[in-house]
Amino acid sequence: MQNKQQAEEITVRVGGAEVTAHALGQGRPIVLLHSLLADRTSFEPLAALLAQTHRVVMLDLPGFGGSHPVAGGLEAVADRTAEAIRGLHLAEPPVLLGNGYGGFVALQAVIRHPQLAARLVLADCGAAFDEPGRQAFRNMSAAAAAKGLAAIADVAMRRLFAPDFQAAHPQLVEQRRACFLSVHPETFHAACAALAGLDLRAECAGVTLPVLVLVGEQDEATPPAMAREAAGLMPGARFVVLPGCAHVPQLQAPQQFVAAIRQFISA
Repeated sequence: MQNKQQAEEITVRVGGAEVTAHALGQGRPIVLLHSLLADRTSFEPLAALLAQTHRVVMLDLPGFGGSHPVAGGLEAVADRTAEAIRGLHLAEPPVLLGNGYGGFVALQAVIRHPQLAARLVLADCGAAFDEPGRQAFRNMSAAAAAKGLAAIADVAMRRLFAPDFQAAHPQLVEQRRACFLSVHPETFHAACAALAGLDLRAECAGVTLPVLVLVGEQDEATPPAMAREAAGLMPGARFVVLPGCAHVPQLQAPQQFVAAIRQFISA
């Protein structure tokens, strides 16, 4: 029998493009989609826990890792992601779990491809930003265009982690800073533009699969009110606040995160 923790590198061809992924474990499939400010490695602590019971696939979203970029905004990213998930030839429709930007991609994907997933977990995202939230993406993109990603690295880290957590975990913060600085600038600008114009609220009522919406109580990037609004727009969606967490709870407190989703992803 294969070791549940043995990792595999996967490349899926989607038309003339490639989407890369990292997979481990056996069992019911769960596909993880990462944040804009944190690549797929932000899921590694969580994946190690989930792989005890699930087939875990950490996908590189288009423009990240080895995945080729795609033009056309969030809809095109969602379509490319959906095609890649189908190309994995999983044994059954997966649980789809997205964090931050990956959550918006996941939500857009199930809206456009209703049969793609069996269940949906949205962590620290929502259906639409308010105007200050939209402006924050415009500002970050403009500053990065003028001075490079390094000029907004401190802002990015503040959007990932609360100040007290940063002070207590400097090594982790520096690791995430390095990951952020490796993002291709054009991928970052395109994602910022997509999120600044995003509004999926009218389409959420059509999401009828089981949905669990989680948010860190200290999340400044996608505040709890935003996640709560999204949960209220989807029939039967459950809403959970994670105490003491910010924008990447699966990285900040993986055991707490697993405890919050375990029953839902195993149902």
